[in-house]
Amino acid sequence: MSKIVARTLDFLELFAEHKRPLSNTEIARLLGIPYSSCHDVLHALEQRGYLYELTARGGFYPTLRVYEIAKAIAANDPVVLRTADRLHALRDAIDESVLLSKIDRLQATYLLSLEPRHPLRFLARVGDKVRSLHATSAGKALLGGLSPEELEAHLKSSTLRAFTPRSIVSKPALRRDLAAGRERGWYLNDEESLAGVTTISSRFRWALASYVVTIAGPSSRMNAKLENASQLLTDMCRSLDSP
Repeated sequence: MSKIVARTLDFLELFAEHKRPLSNTEIARLLGIPYSSCHDVLHALEQRGYLYELTARGGFYPTLRVYEIAKAIAANDPVVLRTADRLHALRDAIDESVLLSKIDRLQATYLLSLEPRHPLRFLARVGDKVRSLHATSAGKALLGGLSPEELEAHLKSSTLRAFTPRSIVSKPALRRDLAAGRERGWYLNDEESLAGVTTISSRFRWALASYVVTIAGPSSRMNAKLENASQLLTDMCRSLDSP
């Protein structure tokens, strides 16, 4: 990634993290970059109307231009427009977190994260990558869509890390688990990536791209909902599936 693009994004994320005006000196210190480099980015963002200075030496803060642009982008996201109503309905029906991710080669990025009413819930941030291919249901859904040759090439170069005592660390066992997921039409993460968390995922294709829908929640609730949740999930993905 271009250094100047990465640095600009770092600035915006820093304001979101700290939620207060920040001075040039503070930003340079927090990001570990030279003062002069920080000044150049601040000046460019201020000139474009994305930042304003509260008072002389009072610190900078983003203007609502960031919000207005983000709102316009989000309101016209073609994938979200196509899936949001059904994903909200799935979340309401099962009352657990529902996540949408986009597959791109051997990684998946979260595009939408819907939270349930429960205070104890599974959280994922939009824009984050699925953390593991072998220990998450979304990762397994990705692997389950590979050709046999692609899967074997991936496994040959992979180490199956144990995130919990339930993580699958044997490649033959993972092959069997993926085969069972393909047969069912959905993939299971039974406390394999986080202790006490169960997730299930299924794929759909649209406009020549692959997506994964995931239902996630505490195992204490998910285990009792698994049969109903898996049926709702696979039905919804079938309804979204299109060449």
